[in-house]
Amino acid sequence: MLRANTRQLTIAFLRVLWPIRNKLADEPTVLFQINAIQFYRVDTRTRFPFRFGISSMTSAPHLFVRVTASCAGKENHGQSAEGLTPKWFTKNPQTSFVEEDLPEMLRVIRQAADAAIDIGSCRSFSRWWLELYERHTAWAETQETPGLLAGLGFSLVERAALDAFCRTKNRSIGAVLRSNAIELQLGELRRSLQGISITDVLPPSPPAHICVRHTVGLGDAITAADATGQRPDDGLPYTLEENIRHYGLRYLKIKISGETARDLARLEIIAELLGSLPGPSIQFTLDGNESYASAAEFRSAWQQLLDSPRLRSFFEQSLLFVEQPIHRDQALAEQVGDELRQWPDAPPLIIDESDCDLGTLPRALKLGYRGTSHKNCKGILKGVLAKATIEQHSTPSRPLILSAEDLGNIGPIALLQDLAIVATLGLVHVERNGHHYFAGLSMFEDAIQRQMLRDHSDLYQLHDRGYPKLTIDHGQLRLDSINRAAFGTHTLIDFDSLPRWEF
Repeated sequence: MLRANTRQLTIAFLRVLWPIRNKLADEPTVLFQINAIQFYRVDTRTRFPFRFGISSMTSAPHLFVRVTASCAGKENHGQSAEGLTPKWFTKNPQTSFVEEDLPEMLRVIRQAADAAIDIGSCRSFSRWWLELYERHTAWAETQETPGLLAGLGFSLVERAALDAFCRTKNRSIGAVLRSNAIELQLGELRRSLQGISITDVLPPSPPAHICVRHTVGLGDAITAADATGQRPDDGLPYTLEENIRHYGLRYLKIKISGETARDLARLEIIAELLGSLPGPSIQFTLDGNESYASAAEFRSAWQQLLDSPRLRSFFEQSLLFVEQPIHRDQALAEQVGDELRQWPDAPPLIIDESDCDLGTLPRALKLGYRGTSHKNCKGILKGVLAKATIEQHSTPSRPLILSAEDLGNIGPIALLQDLAIVATLGLVHVERNGHHYFAGLSMFEDAIQRQMLRDHSDLYQLHDRGYPKLTIDHGQLRLDSINRAAFGTHTLIDFDSLPRWEF
């Protein structure tokens, strides 16, 4: 109900501003239109099960999107992609992924695509984007579609459209956004941002490197003693200890289950491992996986963890923040605000699954959360809006957080577009788990593998087993080729070589 009310207020606000903007706008500088959208599919399998929350992923369909767009009279293609991860967008244990969840995902994506085409020509990219957001969000309201799921359909079309726009302009996504070539007014989306432009928010240039924040899943082996017969024979590191040594990791994201005794024992093992390793200390975040019904319940569990002297020291020295410990159904309830106000020494908490539309972040900040996560599946311009809001409300005494999180992203498109936006936002580290749970680009055809090695030789290298894998050096990824590309990728993949997905 709270999420529905927030979305309804956002839609009402946009409906008031939209005609005003139309009347006051100057002559158009560009016309933008989506003419066609096609979908393609590649089935992927993980190296070993990735356990997160209520799900353990071993396979997932990987969806590719190609749009045909007209921009200022020029027609071009754009692309996006996403692994359709089980049980994250809804986390309903009562439904079947194959029979219920996946068809619902595809219905939402199809709806967003149809709406994008139906809009026709708009006087700017931002005008087209706002119209699509309004139409798709209103439709999701009538269907009682969860906000995260609605955002997935919207963002896949948004990403492909932005890619086409960048290719037409022959500029990178960073350059397009920093110059506000899309003509987006932040104040139209959030009143508190009146007078603040995108160029005020984004750093003048993207970083050349970004640190990897390696995911430690609930079922992942920590040391060789934990390794079982499921160790894959693919030449890649398997245990947490192997990954730290192999990649030179300096950041981790550790998932917890909500079973306090189990979490305590596992965290103590991880703390002992990290304390035994040479070199700089490793910082980490905790992912609460929506495992708690209230802030009070999480506070009780947190105190039990702090009762361990080893964990208290571990948290005090190295913890950055805790991500979404409270279930999305309760995370933005007024009661949570009361509970957080009564917990002055709480660790920094941010939302993730609760950040499902344009109105949720301001509400979370009022309740006492310290920020949110950016994921491309939630929306690109939504992430820019979050960056502006975080900077506006952050103070030296209470710094706010915009984190960069992963959803098992892999190349040849999704990972690179994710890195392009994270760099544009100027973030220091990003959760990465696709390189750990998938064997590089081994699931894609040879032509795509060769293309990535050619176009992004700083990001990928050929593994001894014959497939491209991410190049992580001293815990970092190089971003030079991504920063120079249109939207993460230099060239379009050969869609005609992929199986079409009709739905």
